[in-house]
Amino acid sequence: MLLYAATIFVSAFLLFLVQPVMAKQILPWFGGSATVWTTCLVFFQTALLAGYTYADWTVRRLAPRRSVQLHVALLAASLAVLPIVPGELWKPAGDENPSWLILGMLAATIGLPYFLLSTTSPLVQAWFARRFPDASPYRLFALSNLASMIALLGYPFLLEPWSATRAQAHGWSAAYVAFAALCAAAGFAALRGPSAARVPARWRTRRDALPLPVVDAAHDAPPPPARQVLWCALAATASILLLAVSNHITQNIASVPLLWIVPLAIYLLTFILTFDGTGWYKRDIVLSMTAAALGVMAWTLADPSLTHELEIQVAVFCGGLFLACMMCHGELVRIKPSPRHLTRFYLMISLGGAAGSVLVGILAPLLLPAHFELPAGLVLCALLLLWQVRRDYPVYGVLGLAALFTTIGCAAWGATEFYRNAISASRNFYGVLRVQELDAGTGNHRRSLIHGTILHGNQYLDPELRRQATTYYTGTSGVGRLLEALHPRTEPLRVAVIGLGTGSLATYGAKGDTYRFYEINPDVIELAKRDFTYLSDSDATVETALGDARLVLEREPDQAFDVLAIDAFSSDSIPVHLITYEALAIYLRHVKPDGVIAFHVTNRFLDLPPVVDALARAHQLKALWVADSGLGPLASRSDWILLSRNGSKLADPRLTEAEEPLVPRPDWRLWTDDFNNLVQVLK
Repeated sequence: MLLYAATIFVSAFLLFLVQPVMAKQILPWFGGSATVWTTCLVFFQTALLAGYTYADWTVRRLAPRRSVQLHVALLAASLAVLPIVPGELWKPAGDENPSWLILGMLAATIGLPYFLLSTTSPLVQAWFARRFPDASPYRLFALSNLASMIALLGYPFLLEPWSATRAQAHGWSAAYVAFAALCAAAGFAALRGPSAARVPARWRTRRDALPLPVVDAAHDAPPPPARQVLWCALAATASILLLAVSNHITQNIASVPLLWIVPLAIYLLTFILTFDGTGWYKRDIVLSMTAAALGVMAWTLADPSLTHELEIQVAVFCGGLFLACMMCHGELVRIKPSPRHLTRFYLMISLGGAAGSVLVGILAPLLLPAHFELPAGLVLCALLLLWQVRRDYPVYGVLGLAALFTTIGCAAWGATEFYRNAISASRNFYGVLRVQELDAGTGNHRRSLIHGTILHGNQYLDPELRRQATTYYTGTSGVGRLLEALHPRTEPLRVAVIGLGTGSLATYGAKGDTYRFYEINPDVIELAKRDFTYLSDSDATVETALGDARLVLEREPDQAFDVLAIDAFSSDSIPVHLITYEALAIYLRHVKPDGVIAFHVTNRFLDLPPVVDALARAHQLKALWVADSGLGPLASRSDWILLSRNGSKLADPRLTEAEEPLVPRPDWRLWTDDFNNLVQVLK
C-alpha cells in the first residue's frame, strides 16, 4: 500500500508545484499580466481532463499488462523533454494572441510530463483497487490533494524566496525522474494482484479489462447520463469560481504566486475535506452558510464603495470560495459511484474543471466586456444549490431562492455600475478598459481611463485645462519636475515612457522633442488616440511601440534617451520583470551617459522604493526619491525615484525640495530575473 500512496503523493506534489514554477518563468514575457496565471490554469485543467480520459480508457479497454506497458513507455518518452525550461523562441513579438502562444509553449515544454502526472491519481487508484479489493481507493484522492496543498503552500514561503527560478525548474525535473521510477514500479506491482482468470464472484469484468470491486448490484449500476451531467456541472461551477475569484483578487495587487495560490489552495482544501471520508462535509451547515455567502459575495462585488477595501474583498471572496467549493465537492462525494466507476467519475470531474477554466480563461475575455464571469458563477452556484435541495426541507428551498435572487439582483446592479458614465469599454488578454466621461457641462468636465478598477489617467476637457498633465504626472510630481527642469535647452529631448495610459506625459513635449511610448496592450493605444488628445495636442513627435517594453528594448538598437520613465507599477498587477537588475542594465544601455531613469513606484500595497534603491546601488547610480503629496487641484499623490550615472541633473532645486529620504534595506535580497520576493514587500 505504501508504494501506491507514495506514487500518488509524489505525483500530486509535482503536479501542483510545476504550476507556479512554469507560470513564473513565462510571466515576464507577457507583461506580468495576471491573465498569464488564468491561461496557465486553462492548460492545467485541460491536461488534467486528457489524463483522466486516458486513465478511463486504459482501465476499461486495455488488458492490465498492456496498460502498464503503455504507461511505462510514455513515462520513458516524457524524460526526453526535461528540463522544463521554455526556449527563447517562445518569446512573443507583440502582435500575436498571447493566450494561444502560452498554451502552445506549455504543451511543448511540459505537455507530456504534465499529462502523465494527471493520469496518476485515477490510474493508480484503479491499480490499488485491483491489488487490494477490500480497501477503498477514494482516500487516496484526498491524499493526492493533501500533497497538492503542501506543494502550493510551500512554494511562496519555502521555495520561491530562497531559490532562483531556473534552479526551481531543474530541481522539479530531477524529482520527476524519481516519480517516473515510482510510477513504473506501482504499475508492475499491480500485475501481481488478482488475475482476470481467477476473480472471486464479487468482481465483475468487462472483456479482459482491469477488474474493479463491486459493493452491491444496485450501487454498481452504471451511473445514468443525468447523474454524470450533474457531476460535471458541480465541478465546472467550482472551477469557474476558482478562476474568477483568482482574477478578482490578483488584478488590483500583483500577479504573484502567493496571490495565485491562495484561491487554488482553498479549492484543493475542499477536495481534501470532502473526499477524506471522515465527515468534514456537514451538509446542513454548509448549504446554509453557502447560501448566505453567495449573497455577501454578490453584494461586495456590486457595491462600488467596497471596490478598494482590499481586506474586505480578500476575506469575503476567499471565505465565500471555500464554502461554495465545499458545497460543490461535498455534493460530488454524496453522489459518487462505486469504485468500479471511479475513473468515469474522475473523468466527469475533470471535464467540468476544464470546461470551467476554458469559459473563464479563454471565452470570457473574447465574449464579455468586463469580468462578468464572477457574478455569473455566483448565480450558477445558487442555481445548483437550489437544485440540490429541491427535495429537502422547505427552509433550504427558501435559502436557495434567496441566494438566487440576491446574486441575480447584485449582478444586474454591478453591470449598471460598470456602464455608469462609460463612453466605451473593451476587454482583452491584458484586462478590462473603460473610458468614463464625468461632470459634463461643468468646470470639472473630464475623461478618465479605468483599467479594471484602477484610474490610469484623467484629461480635463475645458480648453484651458486640456493640455494640463493630471494625477501622477503634474508639474509637482517627480517626473513632471524632471521634465520641466530639462527645459529650456538647445538640443531636443528624447523621452521614452513604458506604459502609455492616456498619454499624459506627452504634454511636456516641445517642438523637436521625441516622445516614444512602449505599450503592451493594443486597446490602450487605440483609446489614447481616439478618446484623449494628449498625443495629438503634443508639440513633440510622438511614437508608439507595441509589445512588452523590455522585449522591445532588447531588440532595438541604442536609443540615446534623455529620460526613460517606467510607469508600470501603480496599484494594479505589476510586471516584476521591469524592476530587476537585468532590466535596469537594459535601460542604461538606452539612455545617454547623463540620462535619467524614472521609476514610478506609487503603490497602495507594495513597498517598492527599497527595491529600486538596491538596484541603483548595485549599478552604482545616484538615486533621488521625489514625493508629491497630491495637494494640487489636478494632482494625485505620487512617488517617483530618479536614477542617473551623473548626479548633476538630480541636484536641481526643483527636485531636491520634494526629496524623500531613501532608507536602505540590506536584509532584502537584490531583485534579478531569477529572484524576486513580493511577499517581503507587501505593506
